[in-house]
Amino acid sequence: MKALTYHAAKDIRFESIPDARITAPHAAIVRVTACAICGSDLHIYQGHGFSDDVGFCVGHEAVGEIVEIGSSVEGLKIGDQVMISAAVGCGLCAPCRAGDCTRCERDATACYGLSHKLPGCQAEAVMVPHADQNTALIPEGLSHEQALMLTDNLPTAYLGATNASIRPGGTVAVVGLGPIGLMAVEIAFALGAARVYAADLVPERRAMAERLGAIALPPGDERAVLKELTKGRLAESVIEAVGADATLKLAISLAGKQATVSTIGVNQSKQFPFPMALAFNKGLTFRTSLCSVVKHWGELVPMVRSGRLKPQQFISHRMPLADGAEAYALFNDRREGAMKMVLTL
Repeated sequence: MKALTYHAAKDIRFESIPDARITAPHAAIVRVTACAICGSDLHIYQGHGFSDDVGFCVGHEAVGEIVEIGSSVEGLKIGDQVMISAAVGCGLCAPCRAGDCTRCERDATACYGLSHKLPGCQAEAVMVPHADQNTALIPEGLSHEQALMLTDNLPTAYLGATNASIRPGGTVAVVGLGPIGLMAVEIAFALGAARVYAADLVPERRAMAERLGAIALPPGDERAVLKELTKGRLAESVIEAVGADATLKLAISLAGKQATVSTIGVNQSKQFPFPMALAFNKGLTFRTSLCSVVKHWGELVPMVRSGRLKPQQFISHRMPLADGAEAYALFNDRREGAMKMVLTL
């Protein structure tokens, strides 16, 4: 089958790999109809991956059709249209069966497309372990593109917002306005925030946040402007959606007294110099977590179905999987208004 594979920094190839196959009775094979590039995939693309492997299939966001099931799969059948959770667990312990794979009691939490261990979804087909727990039928009333946003990005943005303790009438700052950051802006308003401030270096992304109702902060002067606009109070809730040392420092600086800082950006720094004295003096709560995607589907599906959240609006490009290398380059370089990149088969 054809797939996108990683070989070196900025070397993504569309090539043939062995067909996906069932390796355990609880697994299923999904024929991928659409997949997407996540911001965390860029760590791999830039050569700062999560393993030393090369030649593995990348990607962890996909929807598709069940084409084969193992003998122990109970809730799925061939022909079902499904969305795949980006994160998986053992599928057997109580937290995993409840959809909370980050609390897997067997320490089996994993993500597709980080190594050969669990091949990725940017392929013609993917093997899904513990398919009953790690997939769901695409809900009635949702498009496949909306379902695709539910495989990782939207739940991660929702986790970031709920971890930020947003209250009705509250003041929120979002640092990093890629697809997840922009979804977090929309979610913050849905959770009742009165004002949302948005920070990013890219003018087009700040403009998009403003169209969602946010107030854009100028690069380099974010804290000073926010302090003036809030009469010194700064933000009660801050969501950091990049993971770079600079954006983490900015997020903490935008937080007011007794504020909560929630970071969902994947940080590759081995020794981030956490400003403990500043956090202590402000009385900050600092939260970070991987996302248990399935855990949030019950809350998010009704919000998408009702039109309260429109995650599909952040899709900027729809390209064939065969053009995946170009899609990665566009997204990495932020060219041609690249936001959410969807690859179709």
